[in-house]
Amino acid sequence: MIKNRIVDHPVLGKLPDKTPVTFTFDGNTYEGFEGDTIASALLANGVRQLRVHEETGAPRAIYCNIGHCFECRVTVNQVQGIRACMTSIKDNMAIESGKLQATPFESTPEEWPRTYAEFEQKNKGKKVGDTHV
Repeated sequence: MIKNRIVDHPVLGKLPDKTPVTFTFDGNTYEGFEGDTIASALLANGVRQLRVHEETGAPRAIYCNIGHCFECRVTVNQVQGIRACMTSIKDNMAIESGKLQATPFESTPEEWPRTYAEFEQKNKGKKVGDTHV
């Protein structure tokens, strides 16, 4: 982990030692330092991809690193949608990457019903648990 960090900065000099913390990301154990964000701890461990686009599966990573873009969303201790660039790492934190989600509809938006009556007509005879529209 140290090899991916700046520990002797050309302007700031040698950075102070920090307390190590252990965390998991997608079941793998890593080490970070107190004061790290989830994103910086993962980057220091060589992890670049934080999630995939929910619908397309395209890889996503840190983009703005200041909390504006939401590209770095991860699941932390079973809470979804946590921004990795804004959240401090804590000891024994369990982090999971964002995964591909099932598409809720089999049709395209152009085929979706415009009224509830159209919805009922298109789904006539379907049972609870069947895919709608």
